[in-house]
Amino acid sequence: MSITAQELAEKLGAELHGDPGAVIWRIGNLVTAGKDELSFLSDSKYREDLSKTGAGAVIIRKDDLEHCKTTALVMNDPYVGFAKAAQILDTTPLPAEGISDRAVISHSAKLGKGVSVGPGTVIEDGAVIGDSVSIGANCFIGKNASVGSFTKLWSGVSIYHNVRIGSHCLFQSGAVIGSDGFGYANERGEWVKIPQLGSVTIGDRVEIGANTCVDRGAVDDTVIESNVIIDNLCQIAHNDHIGYGTAMAGATVVAGSVTIGKYCIIGGRSVFAGHISIADQVTIAGGTSVAASIRKSGTVWGSATVAHPEKKWRRNAVRFSELDDLFRRVAHLEKLAEEGN
Repeated sequence: MSITAQELAEKLGAELHGDPGAVIWRIGNLVTAGKDELSFLSDSKYREDLSKTGAGAVIIRKDDLEHCKTTALVMNDPYVGFAKAAQILDTTPLPAEGISDRAVISHSAKLGKGVSVGPGTVIEDGAVIGDSVSIGANCFIGKNASVGSFTKLWSGVSIYHNVRIGSHCLFQSGAVIGSDGFGYANERGEWVKIPQLGSVTIGDRVEIGANTCVDRGAVDDTVIESNVIIDNLCQIAHNDHIGYGTAMAGATVVAGSVTIGKYCIIGGRSVFAGHISIADQVTIAGGTSVAASIRKSGTVWGSATVAHPEKKWRRNAVRFSELDDLFRRVAHLEKLAEEGN
């Protein structure tokens, strides 16, 4: 598809400077873009690239306008403008188009208008699929599950029984929603499974990455509120509650019964202990282990464990084992000092 700079500016609410008839076909890198491509500049330290770009149009801030030699779309936040423009010019195909004759769909399942289902997908009894849902190949929709309108499921997504998913969601391949939570009792060394009788409730405009797992609740539901984005390879355990607008990067693990507030930003490979609460608008740096509740909103937390050169790392590893002894020696010296006074 193509769009003129004028049409794009109107859709983005941008201020147009330059040729309104410039035709844009795709998104391009600022350095390598051609005359039929749109690029953007969100960091002014790359102004030199802006002055040399061959892009047909560029989304920029007003402060960068004097450095732009091509058609400019001026916005307060060029990165958001880029995201919206990329949606307009998106050529990603749907996970499926039409209903494959190799799909297995229960007669008691209810499919809305314009639903697409790929080959090898199974939709079980009582499932409800909203309008314009696209379900890729080899997916599984369990009994009495519901999937809201305009949601997309890429190949190999599994939605267990009774799971409820909102509208305009996106699930990448291999996501598993509603698998059993890790609940067991121990009877004299023998594990006794606790049936997970809750489910999973997911709001609207939620995105779940590839091979991410969201476990069903033990009694109550695991809940992911609307506008949450979760990256690949994450684990959301039973009875977790993730608040509106939170973003979670890859390989994060959240143990059971954790409540994470609204608009939190969680870096990749973070780990949360069970039964804790995180306030709204908290930022967690990547690789952080969160062992206790964080009750003050808007705070930033991180871990001191970062990569070191081998020699320094080995020395520090030895010193770590000596910390307890060092602490006792310092405490003894402080006591002697106090007695001397």
